[in-house]
Amino acid sequence: MGAPSYPSRPGGGHDRSASVLEDFMRLAMERGQAARGHHNNNYVLPLTEDMARLLGREAGTSVTVRVRRPEALPVVIRTWQDEAEILGAVKGALPNAPECLVKRPDFAIHSFVEGVPLSSACRDGKPLDRLLIEALAGLLAQMARVPREALPGLPPVWPRDDMDSQGFLRTLIHLADRQIRRPNWGAFGGLFAALGIREGALDALADRIPDMARRPYSLLHADLHRDNVIVSYSGVPPLICVDWELATYGDPLHDLATHLVRMRYPAHQWDEVVDAWAGAMGAVRPAAVNGLADDLRHYVEFERAQSVFPDVIRAALSLVESLSQQRLDRATARVRLALDAAAEPLRLAGVPRDAEIERLLFRWLVAHGDGRIGDGARAARAFDWTPDRRVPEHPGFPRAAVREALLAEGAAPAGRVFKGSGHLNTVVAVPAVGHPVVLRRKRPEVRRGQWGFLSEHAVLRVLEESAVAVAAPRLLALGCTPQGDTVAVHTYAGPRDIDRLPDHPVGGLRPHEADGLVDQLCALTRVDYKQLDPAAGEGWYYRWLCEHLVSLVRDLPRESQQLARHLGLPDGDRLRLILARHEVSHRTSALLHGDLSPGNLVRRDDGLALTLIDWEMAVVGDPLYDLVRHMHLTPTRPEIRERMFRRWERRLPAEYTRNWRRDLPVYRWLETVRSAYLELDRLVTGASLSVPEARRAADSYVMTLTAAMASLGLPTPQPANPYLARALA
Repeated sequence: MGAPSYPSRPGGGHDRSASVLEDFMRLAMERGQAARGHHNNNYVLPLTEDMARLLGREAGTSVTVRVRRPEALPVVIRTWQDEAEILGAVKGALPNAPECLVKRPDFAIHSFVEGVPLSSACRDGKPLDRLLIEALAGLLAQMARVPREALPGLPPVWPRDDMDSQGFLRTLIHLADRQIRRPNWGAFGGLFAALGIREGALDALADRIPDMARRPYSLLHADLHRDNVIVSYSGVPPLICVDWELATYGDPLHDLATHLVRMRYPAHQWDEVVDAWAGAMGAVRPAAVNGLADDLRHYVEFERAQSVFPDVIRAALSLVESLSQQRLDRATARVRLALDAAAEPLRLAGVPRDAEIERLLFRWLVAHGDGRIGDGARAARAFDWTPDRRVPEHPGFPRAAVREALLAEGAAPAGRVFKGSGHLNTVVAVPAVGHPVVLRRKRPEVRRGQWGFLSEHAVLRVLEESAVAVAAPRLLALGCTPQGDTVAVHTYAGPRDIDRLPDHPVGGLRPHEADGLVDQLCALTRVDYKQLDPAAGEGWYYRWLCEHLVSLVRDLPRESQQLARHLGLPDGDRLRLILARHEVSHRTSALLHGDLSPGNLVRRDDGLALTLIDWEMAVVGDPLYDLVRHMHLTPTRPEIRERMFRRWERRLPAEYTRNWRRDLPVYRWLETVRSAYLELDRLVTGASLSVPEARRAADSYVMTLTAAMASLGLPTPQPANPYLARALA
């Protein structure tokens, strides 16, 4: 089985053989017809007289020279490293498959399969003739005839049970993570994170694989698409498989799924292909079609999920080779298609729009292109930045430092990229100023369902100028890019080592942190909020809050409103009537953070205990509300809750705290109702589900809905479709 490392002759013929091989390889590079594979460049050319004698073949016979590309990135799952061993194993069952004639560490010579690639005769997306579909199904079924003992040894991670379908699929997912995602994460992780793909997305997919029917393992080609199918001239056999480097051993349903996706059949032909495969495979190995109807979708989802990694990587690398608007458009479309396909299996929280994908690709390219970008003027414009005239240049962060930060942004690894509810945040090092900073780009695809009437940059400037004891980032720069993005630069609140993640109190506050947060909320009452909004503080904050919630409900997308109605949540007009049943006391207004969730609190090592970040939802209002909303968003033990209220009441004048115990349940009730609408909208639209707190809240939606309906004094109806309740649970 396999091929010799190099041909040899007795009596000193080794040197002559090596010389003939070297000459032939040089000729292949110069004159061979080249095509690129996963890890090889393939050259087709006829055998010379000397090479033909060496191989015992006729001169002029075409062969394929497969030359390993050392620069190729790992973008595929490989079970075996030696394709020659695979070709030797399939020879008995598939005698027309290529034969390995010469094998060397850096190249191999295969027999050439005469015929036309199916991709040339019938391009991607075009329907296939019924006879072709049946012939392809027959090819996949023939592979089940290859005996296990003929195949190379399997890696140690392989399931021990040769019928464990669930174990095989989980193994594939973990191999995709180990062989594709991890090796490329250093160079592309920041791009993936900005596109919304989390580091643990594949592991989470593996954990969700359910029990599956048992099917006997067999040899799988695992890459049977139109380029790898040759339509023979003679018609005997009609179709031949080539390019076996990704072959594997496992559940035959995996081969069907990869074939369905990579062949790019039109949607209306999928059932026809599945039926043909079931007929062909059932005739060879009946047990292989067990559970076909239920389990095929899991393999299709895996194929679409893992493909997002090579597709994005190849799209990005295509721009490194050469940049033009046409190439950028093609790369953007490729990434968009990959994200759309992977969105459901990887549970992506929405897919960025084309314009955002294009900007992310271009920023990555400029940061990684090593100056090889053809459009130099455009590359320069990528880091142009028009400062906002409302914010003067910071003496410690000149315009040159902004450009340096923008350049570093595209090269940031995944661990420094954080998607917030309204911004894409990237932590970068700026050597010119000696400390890391955060670039905050507004996410244009995010539809805001909260307030945010105060400008974050203005709030941060007032906090800095007021010199109150509130730990908040400092605003260093604000402006717009030529692409229309609003970009702010803030000081970074995390550890000095920017490759360490910031420490957020996701499990709740420690006692000293609870004290530190209360002290900062008290300090906010000393900020002159009239600088931010001269008209603020007039009127009754609770009424304003209720009107805002009513407006939010009215502005929900039609799909969200429709589901809310089916679940019994009142529409805007009815909600206004219910909210009007309550009232709260008037308290002196203060500047509020408005969104004190764990993700917006960063632990620190001084008396303030926490840095308060993300002030985009700051508002002027009742100081009680900031404390209640924090406890609604953050797990808070009863003793910590009581500790915070006691300290808050003790440290503030009565004008800020009067009747707070009576009004506390009203604000709690209002937050529960607000969450019922917001989290429902996130479930329907996928908006902000990349934010961990939002994802956790959405996962417990039934509890939120039940609590909201009870607080509204309404019964929790049973949906007409019982499966809707199951889906939400």
